[in-house]
Amino acid sequence: MDRSSLPDLVCPAGSLPALKAAVDNGADAVYLGYKNDTNARNFAGLNFDPKAMADGVRYAHGKGCEVLMAINTFPQPGRTADWRAAVDGAVELGVDAIILADVGLLDYARNRHPQQRLHLSVQGSATSYEAINFAHREFGVQRAVLPRVLTLAQVEHVIRNTPVEIEVFGFGSLCVMNEGRCWLSSYATGESPNTVGACSPAKYVKWDKTPAAPGRPGQMETRLNGILIDRFADDEPAGYPTLCKGRFEVQGETYYALEEPTSLNVLEILPEIIKIGVKAIKVEGRQRSPAYVTQVTRTLRAALDALANDSERFHVKPTWQAELAKVSEGNQATLGAYNRPWR
Repeated sequence: MDRSSLPDLVCPAGSLPALKAAVDNGADAVYLGYKNDTNARNFAGLNFDPKAMADGVRYAHGKGCEVLMAINTFPQPGRTADWRAAVDGAVELGVDAIILADVGLLDYARNRHPQQRLHLSVQGSATSYEAINFAHREFGVQRAVLPRVLTLAQVEHVIRNTPVEIEVFGFGSLCVMNEGRCWLSSYATGESPNTVGACSPAKYVKWDKTPAAPGRPGQMETRLNGILIDRFADDEPAGYPTLCKGRFEVQGETYYALEEPTSLNVLEILPEIIKIGVKAIKVEGRQRSPAYVTQVTRTLRAALDALANDSERFHVKPTWQAELAKVSEGNQATLGAYNRPWR
């Protein structure tokens, strides 16, 4: 297989060390964001101030890696100038593309900076080729990131009907709601995951430990804004309390009613993803550590290179799966919606 036919490997950079880890381990592109409200992953202690941003762009470009700037929240009333300034700043930094969700910002970027490459964020929730073609026609969008709710057949249908490059998620946490705009989390906390940087914001999270006593095992309860999400036994790892991945009692049974804690992992369908014409594979996790970025980037790079070297005899090595399992949510992996039976 010609290497030019491989999709770009797009990796997360929530910090300068994470950016360097991605670049040094084979990413074709990194995506990052400002340390402010224009960034849908605006976690405390992460992301980039102007100096770190400039250093990161310089480092990536110096090693032939592209930089994609995520300005993927929706401007708040009376503060549109802040988001426009972020777009202007990204252009001044010389980023290779700006990832946007808001149509007003897309319009601003297209008219103010007509030469700047624009990508449609997954936060835009474009699941049809009609929506993507609209963004291409009106704003010149050249790539769209698809939400993690489409089957592989549906992804192929989109690709066949749009001139826009298509990027899909290949590894990381799953989202079962409108991407970045979880109604469950908003209902529980009163805050939008898009504008506060996370579903289940940390300030609403609480762990309650009950020690073991005679005749009673110890347990850990996790809550989000007072809502009980899960109970864990002493010997069971206690996960972060996101509503979609909690265990709930439904008709007398307690189980993961919406989604199990698990990570998307597309290693076994990489040949099919390439065959249908996907242009980029994205790794989720700007909130994760440089060690996570190193492990996932290195593993997916090895798999993609193996495909390029001998696509006919490509197989998933157990060591690749073992490496990714170490950083998978709940130590489990899934193909998510890619192999669902619906059409």
